[in-house]
Amino acid sequence: MLVTRQPVFRKFWHAAVPLSMLEGGKPVPFTLLGEDLVLFLDAEGRPAAVQDRCCHRTAQLSKGFVEGDHLVCGYHGWAYDGGGRCVRIPQNEGGVAPSNARVTAYACQARYGYAWVCLGEPLRDIPEFPEEHSGRHRRILQFYQRWKTSPVRVMENSFDNSHFSYVHKANFGILEQPKPAGYRFDETDYGFEAETLVPIRNPPESYRVTGTSAPITHRHLINRYYLPFSRRFGCHYPDSGIDHIIYNCATPIDDETIMLAQWLYRSDTEADCSTQELIDWDAAITAEDRDILEATDPDVCIDINRRVEVHMSSDKPGLIIRRQLLALLQAHGEQEVFRDSA
Repeated sequence: MLVTRQPVFRKFWHAAVPLSMLEGGKPVPFTLLGEDLVLFLDAEGRPAAVQDRCCHRTAQLSKGFVEGDHLVCGYHGWAYDGGGRCVRIPQNEGGVAPSNARVTAYACQARYGYAWVCLGEPLRDIPEFPEEHSGRHRRILQFYQRWKTSPVRVMENSFDNSHFSYVHKANFGILEQPKPAGYRFDETDYGFEAETLVPIRNPPESYRVTGTSAPITHRHLINRYYLPFSRRFGCHYPDSGIDHIIYNCATPIDDETIMLAQWLYRSDTEADCSTQELIDWDAAITAEDRDILEATDPDVCIDINRRVEVHMSSDKPGLIIRRQLLALLQAHGEQEVFRDSA
């Protein structure tokens, strides 16, 4: 599916840039659904996102700098506020700027350590992730990586228990048990919730991650899919009582590329399992997912009535994701666009 050709995705919030990358007065470029943006923080630390193109000589505003509440073009010093309005032209008397001197601005909010951007009128709010305010969980920003794949592929893979035994056989997958654990599904207004109990291998390097030294332990998963391209990996280790809850956003850069934004909530302390240990453990797993997904066709078709992938008949999560995405397109008068029909 060519995500840049589906206008409805512009009406959702997408995690774009970690707030830490915007600190120190540095504007950061980002491409979202084919749109070139620049993000920056105002004097109060609030993020803003505008078109990465000065309305004067079309220079990239991301080549400039932040001064107070304003983004200053590095070419001639034209200054813009977070709403995209040019507020100062140094070459004019008194710095006066005409009212039509402006660039496109986009909705931008800070949440969960990221600047989120919506390119259109938002259909719904940024999802509420309860662990952020539970008082029991610490948040760890783990990965911010550019992947050569489709956000649909990432979402399908996130709920695919069948790949554990093979893709992750080097760490937690049990190669001798290739049959996946079944899911309980509840569809919701935001997507769905899926619950399962998955046995996993527990090598010594993961003892502090899982909180147990048993060679085989379990993950009690309450996962959630948030339309269109976000998910919760809600892992609880029953043997130790530890929560290991990951949120992923497969933020679409263009039709073949995503930015993976991933952060983790843990219900233990730094002394129990350090931030670096948790990053290192999940990094190996994430790298395996990335390697296999980048080996697939990013132009994934979701209309199973037109281009059937017959093996999907037993993959309930993938089918539900595809059906819900297709229903979303149809509800907004859109048809799926893919490479051989564009």
